[in-house]
Amino acid sequence: MLLLTIETLPGQSIEALGLVKGTVVQSTHFGRDFMAAMKTLVGGEIQGYTELLDQARQIATQRMADEAEALGADAVIGVRYASASLMQTAAELTVYGTAVRIRSE
Repeated sequence: MLLLTIETLPGQSIEALGLVKGTVVQSTHFGRDFMAAMKTLVGGEIQGYTELLDQARQIATQRMADEAEALGADAVIGVRYASASLMQTAAELTVYGTAVRIRSE
């Protein structure tokens, strides 16, 4: 599945199939939060949170791609990510875009 942030496929004629999305709500655990709190004292990257967000992005992206595939799409264009804090220890990550089929003319 081709995933692109651009709004069109240069040189290709496409048929829009509709909006597709993938969502995941990820929560932290005490150990990760404790280590993050310690890291804020000295500064630098909080690697545990980076890994958590990377994992969430991968899950959400796969869910979006699966939804697009179910529609018969060849690609998803205009891919965007959004996140929101649901509570102090959980965040939602959503990825969305337009599923398209490449027309063979």
